Amino acid sequence: MPDTLDDVLEHLDPNPLTTGHAFTEGPVWHPDGYFLFTTVPYVYRLDVDTGDLTVLRDSPAGSNGMTLDLDGRLVMCDGEHRSVTRMDPDGAIVPVAASCEGRPLNKPNDVVFRSDGTMYFTDPGAWPNHTPSALLYKNFVYGVTPGGRVFEAAPFEYPNGLAFSPDESTLYVTNTRHHKHISAYDVAPDGTLSNRRVFAELPQNGEPGVPDGIKVDVEGRTYCTGPGGVFVHGPDGDYIGKIRLPELPANLAWGDADNMSLYVTARTSVYKMRMKVEGTRMPRA
Repeated sequence: MPDTLDDVLEHLDPNPLTTGHAFTEGPVWHPDGYFLFTTVPYVYRLDVDTGDLTVLRDSPAGSNGMTLDLDGRLVMCDGEHRSVTRMDPDGAIVPVAASCEGRPLNKPNDVVFRSDGTMYFTDPGAWPNHTPSALLYKNFVYGVTPGGRVFEAAPFEYPNGLAFSPDESTLYVTNTRHHKHISAYDVAPDGTLSNRRVFAELPQNGEPGVPDGIKVDVEGRTYCTGPGGVFVHGPDGDYIGKIRLPELPANLAWGDADNMSLYVTARTSVYKMRMKVEGTRMPRA
């Protein structure tokens, strides 16, 4: 029998953790036991147990998607600064990627690491409030080698969220502005991407929202924010169901010590849902 939402969700009652924000994004669970998210111009740290909320970074950089590198340092897509940066333990902001072969980036959106330290990030074209320079010519999924070389991994219509399959042999990329779907690529040992195909469609059906953030559980299911909620698909792309929340979700992250909670940034709030399955963990050195 195919999966249902009952097979993955502990219950259908999302727990709101914080609210009253402008637009929440960039969710990251830190293994030290706290949660990070963005709402421009802030990067927040949330103590889930106490509810304490503190500002980790206050910057016009426009931080969006975030993750942790293999050394546990926070890596941020700084869209307004047209770069990907990291925060060192002393709080210093260090550039990780700002150009490729001499061409500046558009507006980096989301980021993920492979276990060998290769980083991939999405860089869509002009946003409504951002006009790209004449040097820019295509939207791309970019890669960054462990040595720091930025390379063009794949051209893409409008790349947004991205995530690896549990064995890192497949990279999923959401297509936001055009044919609204999740694409899948084969990932070679040298980091190159090939064999692009449509993994799953996310039909609009008159509902607001677009394909955005995506995460994967240890059994290979994908969880992608989109029109009306979070779309859940099986490892073969079979549709399982849609998780609806009180607000339209934008992004999501696995968290808690057992990695069996799904944290969702949804417009003005952050929600938490307990799951019956563990999510894939961010790689560590």
